[in-house]
Amino acid sequence: MIWLNQILQGTLLGGYYALIACGLSFMYSVMRIINLAHGSLAVAAAYALFVLSDTYELNPFVALVIVLPVMALVGVALQRLVLERAKRGGTLVPVLATFGLAIVLDNALFQLFGADTRSLAPYIDELSYASWQIGDGLFVGELAVMTFATAVVMLGGLQLILSRTQVGRAIRATSEDPDTVGLIGIDGRRINAIAAAIAMVTVGIAGFFLALRATFDPYAGAPQLIFAFEAAVIGGAGSLWGTLVGGIVLGVAQSIGAQISSQGFLIGGHAVFLAVLLVRLSGPLGTLTAIRLVFRRSRK
Repeated sequence: MIWLNQILQGTLLGGYYALIACGLSFMYSVMRIINLAHGSLAVAAAYALFVLSDTYELNPFVALVIVLPVMALVGVALQRLVLERAKRGGTLVPVLATFGLAIVLDNALFQLFGADTRSLAPYIDELSYASWQIGDGLFVGELAVMTFATAVVMLGGLQLILSRTQVGRAIRATSEDPDTVGLIGIDGRRINAIAAAIAMVTVGIAGFFLALRATFDPYAGAPQLIFAFEAAVIGGAGSLWGTLVGGIVLGVAQSIGAQISSQGFLIGGHAVFLAVLLVRLSGPLGTLTAIRLVFRRSRK
């Protein structure tokens, strides 16, 4: 029963990891850009939500309706002012540009809000700790279930946009061949701005759930980026539904690791990430060779 509970809680935790990795995976899949400011932008959204709830006494869900359009505009500005110009210098320049942006955001948030941690949990009453009993000794948090459901809906919505809408088809065409889409009447610059806006909306939602489920501070972006990156890599970079699978695998590994050792929470997740990364880098032949070597050494 203990292990079943750990797997269940890890699966729900994986929903949060999929949620925060969604924008990172989407931006890479349609723009081939790894946004290292991803976590910092989610934290900035969390602070915006906190200010609206704390200063103006808005319900966090109402504040989210205000913040998401702002995040969409941030995405357009990010694409036009940073990413579009950086891509002209090659594939590495956008990575360095977003890394610099993350540093600027982190320090700006520190100057504005100080080092104290914040949370939106006090503004959602019992939702922050309420749970449902689903069996003998098994409980699931209402917020955790909401987070997981939001991840599924958001990933499914993005998949539908990409596959069933005209804008989605234009985004896919631009990602495949950005240099020639203009020949069929697609404005690649506009489409990339729309894609960046969509990605930042998902980042705003991730920041919302970050603020609801835990505390955050100006430098909380780096850990969120690491978790998002690990979930995206485990699930397959650029795969939206793979992001959900990767998040669940990461969450379950962390949950089981925490059960085995008091320091196993992060170690379990990192170990699974490194194992998957080695398998992807080595390829099928390399993996078979490694397995054979381990088998031979075990027999000696």
